[in-house]
Amino acid sequence: MEANKSIKVEVAYAASDQQHLESLQLPNGATVEQAIDQSRLLSQFPEIDLSSQKVGIYSKVCQLDTVLKSGDRVEIYRPLQLNPMDARRKRATESHSAKK
Repeated sequence: MEANKSIKVEVAYAASDQQHLESLQLPNGATVEQAIDQSRLLSQFPEIDLSSQKVGIYSKVCQLDTVLKSGDRVEIYRPLQLNPMDARRKRATESHSAKK
């Protein structure tokens, strides 16, 4: 593998009302943070805060300095609106009430 070979990656972000997927060609050794910067998603979606939001590669949380491989899909995760356990409890309570 050549040291200067480029890689192809995608950066994905799903806002509450739309999804965005950007395909990029980056230099070998590029990081998650560099891919996000190149995607220009931060200027399109000012609500993204990389200091508090998690990022990942194919649903596995990673750090911004993670080095990418060709074919990776970088994902920027939105904060949860409702804790999953609280959502389950609410559905169970509503289901139980409806059966009475």
